Amino acid sequence: MLTPSALHQLQAIVGETRVKTDADSLKTWGVDWTKHFTPAASAIVFPATTEEVQAIVRLANVEKFALVPSGGRTGLSAGAVAASGEVVISFDRMNKVLEFHAADRLVRVQAGVVTEQLQQYADEQDLYYPVDFASAGSSQIGGNIGTNAGGIKVIRYGMTRNWVLGLTVVTGKGDILRLNKGMIKNATGYDLRHLFIGAEGTLGFVTEAEIKLERKPRNLKVMVLGTPDFASVMNILSTFQAQLDLTAFEFFSELAVQCVTASGDVARPFPEATPFYALLEFEALSEAMEEQAMALFEHCVEQGWVVNGVMSQNETQLQNLWRLREDISETIAKYTPYKNDISVLISRVPAFIADIDAIVTENYPDFDVVWFGHIGDGNLHLNILKPADLSKDEFFAKCQVVNKQVFETVQKYDGSISAEHGVGMTKKPYLGYSRSPEEIAYLKAIKQVFDPNNVVNPGKIFDLDA
Repeated sequence: MLTPSALHQLQAIVGETRVKTDADSLKTWGVDWTKHFTPAASAIVFPATTEEVQAIVRLANVEKFALVPSGGRTGLSAGAVAASGEVVISFDRMNKVLEFHAADRLVRVQAGVVTEQLQQYADEQDLYYPVDFASAGSSQIGGNIGTNAGGIKVIRYGMTRNWVLGLTVVTGKGDILRLNKGMIKNATGYDLRHLFIGAEGTLGFVTEAEIKLERKPRNLKVMVLGTPDFASVMNILSTFQAQLDLTAFEFFSELAVQCVTASGDVARPFPEATPFYALLEFEALSEAMEEQAMALFEHCVEQGWVVNGVMSQNETQLQNLWRLREDISETIAKYTPYKNDISVLISRVPAFIADIDAIVTENYPDFDVVWFGHIGDGNLHLNILKPADLSKDEFFAKCQVVNKQVFETVQKYDGSISAEHGVGMTKKPYLGYSRSPEEIAYLKAIKQVFDPNNVVNPGKIFDLDA
């Protein structure tokens, strides 16, 4: 816990008004989007520079208090939850674009820059930052790096890791490291940058990043196709991917469409309801490519894989079709969904989803289940909706009963228990289903090198042995 002396020293580092201990602040900054754990932070600190973060980490090592990083607080695995009296470091003030190198298509930003802010900056340079997801308007780059965020464009552009060319970090020991310095080619030993990407702040805190940008996609088209079964979704993927370079391929269930359209803000793509829907996006760089997409659509209809479909004709329609997918998380939030974020090789998806669906149907016959995900990269989101007559604790307890079966199935298919949300605390008990004991031992050893006193985000991903 934080002593009065340590609190005074924190105030000396960042300024008295930049340390908050009131109940509202502790609740606001001590949580992410998960609802599994009760926030219990000791204080919230708002540094403005890498050097201030360094001073805070060094103080934590001396005074023996723990630190939790806080970005946009949109995480889904409790990786940014302060539940045990930790001091939260908020990166809200570290929100500046610092430098742009046009020839390198490289931008240097602070960790608190919001994803959408970076996307807009790239657009102003007539460039493109392709990592995109529903929380882009509030998630921060530091958090994206900490979880190696993916999103809706992974099939074409890859994960956050693909776009990070350099990092400035403060390790758990309080050292400042500048890793790779934005270079494309740098063959000088271990690339420590990649240890921090996906580490969820357990090795230290990212304070700045050099991010690679890309040319803007041109004349994007979106198609939403209704399918009679999940196997058809996979047939559509293979058919279109063989002929077109897709920038996205998503799927979602009919219940997801019902949840999104219930508000009245988004219309159905077409009158018929179908069990599943595929959303695909591509660049129509010529009229011939658009005609090719229509020919592939007609082929899928002839094969019985598609019942009906629509293709965007303008930017407004494109955005509205995307909302069918992007608004799912927001519209189901009121049902306190129990989420699983799992992935396998694309070739194993049909058998995998059949096994998972059987487990869910057997154990939750009366629960509504919303399926959606980035099927083009093998990532499935399973969302079980809480019935109104169950308390949150009762509901989560029921869902956790079958976690063992779900994750045993993930293990059977050599998959991941967390494709893009991180491990945090919610997935920590199940890490062994995706990582071997030997791997986990190496992870713990790496943690102890960078953070020997276990002060940065302790208790996330794994617990260190006593």
